[in-house]
Amino acid sequence: MADVAFWQGNTALAHGALAAGCNFFGGYPITPSTEIAEVMAEELPKLGGHFIQMEDELAGIAAAIGASIAGAKALTATSGPGFSLKQENLGLAYIAEIPLVAVDVMRGGPSTGTPTKVAQQDVMQARWGTHGDHATICYSPSSVQEGYDLAIKAFNAAERFRQPVLILGDEVVGHMREKVVKKAPAEVEIVNRVRPTCDPAKFTPYLPDPVTGVPPMASFGDGYSWHVTGLTTNDWGFPTNDNAEIEKKILRMMSKVSRARSEIVEYEAEYMDGADVVVVAYGSVARSALRAVRDARKAGIAAGFFRPITLWPFPDEELLQASLGAKTVIVPELNCGQLVLEVDRVFHGRSDVQPLNLVNGELFKPSEIGRKIKEVA
Repeated sequence: MADVAFWQGNTALAHGALAAGCNFFGGYPITPSTEIAEVMAEELPKLGGHFIQMEDELAGIAAAIGASIAGAKALTATSGPGFSLKQENLGLAYIAEIPLVAVDVMRGGPSTGTPTKVAQQDVMQARWGTHGDHATICYSPSSVQEGYDLAIKAFNAAERFRQPVLILGDEVVGHMREKVVKKAPAEVEIVNRVRPTCDPAKFTPYLPDPVTGVPPMASFGDGYSWHVTGLTTNDWGFPTNDNAEIEKKILRMMSKVSRARSEIVEYEAEYMDGADVVVVAYGSVARSALRAVRDARKAGIAAGFFRPITLWPFPDEELLQASLGAKTVIVPELNCGQLVLEVDRVFHGRSDVQPLNLVNGELFKPSEIGRKIKEVA
């Protein structure tokens, strides 16, 4: 018989992280993500792991980076204002190639904004919040079960690609309660970082695997020496001003993800055959959007539904292929228009892309999206 729980979204995400082998949490409590920290504070000591509440969000991700360098599978969690504070050290983790998972349970902003209200205003921050070129992997759950499942995938991706992986939740999914089917340990696919096997005296810290582009990662204390810095480095891990070395480093950081794009990208598509109107939605809004599309179909309107599960890399090729023949694409979001810019880039005039925005702290009702479908049909 399946092991079933009735969990809040944040609770499910935390338990998914534990199932993936997470053994360290560093963070700072902030609404609406605090339940993640609470679960980790209670559960990690039982499993021999470590929980530490730092003085602020910047220190929280710094602790997670340090733990990962020491060999731990590390998690940090926050919301919009804290996500802003984490950006400096998120960039450090990208360039030093330190695996960790960072969760942002979105609320309204800017600044302190609306702590208890739902929003989707951090989508572009997740992609471009820390400066410089880097390849972003970002998941967006739309159910409690998916929060659990995507936490496992996020840790596996972080370990595989040796970089931060983001989960962009929102207040509604984070605080709603649904049934979750938990996986037995034997059912959980676990990916661990590749570790060096060479003689420590011959170890080149950032020499990549020729197939994956990902260097093996030693842990501090393993007997391998390597240098960690936010500066651009050569394969030895030391800062470089050599033009060729700089370009090689940046392009490898990008290509290690882009070459595996087809294995990373996830999406859901329903009612897309013959759809004249396509609704593209993610996170909690996708729940209202799917209901609106189903109601439109019952009313004889050829509406389709497309949900990116990975916001980054964005499933652009998949969306375009699934939407061939669509006259109008609607993008409902709890912001003033962010992912719609990416959708508009994809279609490039092939279809009429229209935003539908809501920023009052409430979730779209299916009827509100339904009215827009009828308007353009």
